[in-house]
Order: sequence, then C-alpha cells, then structure tokens
Amino acid sequence: MKYIDEYRDPKLVKLLALKIKQVTKENWTIMEICGGQTHSIMKYSLEEFLPENIQLVHGPGCPVCVTPLEIIDKAVNISLQSDVILTSFGDMLRVPGSGLDLLSAKALGADVRMVYSPLDAVSIAASNPNKKVVFFAVGFETTAPANALAVSVAKKQNLNNFYILSSHVLVPPAIEAIMSAPEVRIHAFLAAGHVCTVMGYNEYIPLTEKYKIPIVVTGFEPVDILQGILAAVEQLESGSYELENQYSRNVKKEGNIKAQELLKEVFDVVDRKWRGIGLIPKSGLNLNDKYSTFDAEKHFDVKNIQVEEPLECISGSVLQGLKKPFECSAFGTKCTPEKPLGAPMVSTEGACAAYFHYKKTELMQN
Repeated sequence: MKYIDEYRDPKLVKLLALKIKQVTKENWTIMEICGGQTHSIMKYSLEEFLPENIQLVHGPGCPVCVTPLEIIDKAVNISLQSDVILTSFGDMLRVPGSGLDLLSAKALGADVRMVYSPLDAVSIAASNPNKKVVFFAVGFETTAPANALAVSVAKKQNLNNFYILSSHVLVPPAIEAIMSAPEVRIHAFLAAGHVCTVMGYNEYIPLTEKYKIPIVVTGFEPVDILQGILAAVEQLESGSYELENQYSRNVKKEGNIKAQELLKEVFDVVDRKWRGIGLIPKSGLNLNDKYSTFDAEKHFDVKNIQVEEPLECISGSVLQGLKKPFECSAFGTKCTPEKPLGAPMVSTEGACAAYFHYKKTELMQN
C-alpha cells in the first residue's frame, strides 16, 4: 500500500470487520491510547463495524487533554507579565485554566502568539532581544524532539531570552498507571504509531509480559485501526500476549535513534502530574541541569502554583477509559467546544471533542 486512500478502502474495512466478527468469541475491552485514533474511530464510525462483545475505550494519549490545570495557570501567569511573549500551538490557547485561558489573557493585553513550530519561537526570541519569549511545550514523545532541538538551537545562538514551559509526558508509564489501577478493565491496547516512530517499541514489551496484555502498535486510518483490533483480538482469543507492530511502514523496533539521543541530551525523566489522573512516576520530561537556564518555571518562579481540578469535569475518568464522554452530565450543555469545562472538549485529539463533532446529534436524540 502506497497511498492514503488505500487505508480508507471500504471493501477492505468490511473484510476486516468480518474477520473480527469471525474470530471474536469472548467479551473484550480494547483501549486506543491516542486521541488521533479516537477521532478516526468516531469520524468513520468504526465501532459500528465491530461485534457487540468488543468495546473500545479511549485512553490518555491526547497531550493537550492531560496537561494539568496548574500548568495552564502558570502559562497564563507568565503571559500577563509585561516583558513576555508567550507562544504555543493553537489548541493550547483555549484550554481552560482555573480562571483564564491563554486567549482570554491575550484579550487582556498579553502578547500571546500561535506558532507552528518551536523553532518559530526561537526566531521570535532572536528578533525581540528586549522581550522574554516563552514556548509552551506540551506533548508526548512525538513532539519532544522538536522542542529539545529548539532549546539546543537557542543555546548555540546564545539566546538568553528564550524559555520553554515544559509539560511533556510519556506513554509507557501511563499504561502502567492504568493497568495498576484497581478498577482496570482493559484487555489490550492499541499503541500510538507516531510515538513509536520516535521511541520504537522496546519499552512496551515488558508491559505485555507484566500485565499479560496484547499491545499492537497501530496507525490512524480505518484500515490501520481495524487491523490493530483484529491482531489484538486474535491474541486475546488464543490466550497470547505479545507486542505486534501493525504500523511497520513507519515504525521500527529501535525507533529514531537520533531523536532519542537529542531527548537524552536536553531532558531528564521526571514525575509528572496528569490532568484528571494525578501524579504518575517517571512519566514526564523536564530540562536537565545543562539546559536549566531555559526553564520558564524556574525563571518566572511559578513552580509553586497549585490548583484543584473541577469536580464537575470527568475528564480523568474519560482519559482512563472508565467512562465515555456522553456519560458526563455536562456534555453538550455546560461543556461545549465554545465553552469547555475541560481540555478533552477543546483539543483536536480530545475524546469529548470527537464525540461532540461526530456523535452529538445521535447522542442528543437518544
């Protein structure tokens, strides 16, 4: 297969769905980790192709969604300082903090700018030597190398006015946290193909063995996802639990070695708080001592900002696969993309946004 249309082939989708129905005998719950996979499942109504005894639940693989409330507050606090230009990707600007989001801060006069790359922020810093330029760096292992590169470039250019506010998170510790929870009900995982393109999949093999669960590295198109589900179900029905790589056209076992080396050069692995989930040990990346002068939290003294998550938002339960978005009493009423209670309703990878965009009419009719 060479072209994207081949991974959206209706005939192949129906054939894969038939195979899944033929091999499925027991009841299985499968979690797709990535929010991009969730949106594909909703967009193409893939659940309707599956037998009733397969349930798909949605995981914490949306970096915007798991960015904790207090990090948003730190970003807002920094942005409101008169000598600051705060930059970030577009979907972070509308994520609600405990009081304001970044767009609201911009409306109050803050210099908040959307960029398409962290290197754009480095260029802004070089062009504005009298300003302090902060890049709000969120994401999984997929985006972390680009942010590490931005810091490395800033260091080489001797920019003393560039900083990053890091909220990077890692996938394997999240799987560990989900499987360690007493209420766990996951039988298999679809791992995010783009993350594994960077990191490979060696880190997932111990998880399959420890928790006796199949993990299938999967792409994002309908054929990818159904192939991933079929591989997971075939393992479950046979009683095996291994790592399979459905996304072999892009993912190698060892991943991108140069990207990994850059991450090790710039970041340390740290404990990280996840929105709605709590602290997960060794699940984040933060600048190491060599690059600590670029750490916005240290420079702007916002490390001690702490806030509680709103009780009305059930994003934590959604991100752990314990509830579906429509089970939230605020879904589509008090919580919409225009006025979100939580990040999963804002992000282009958020499960709540996926249900709102693709299932709202059907859900409201029921």
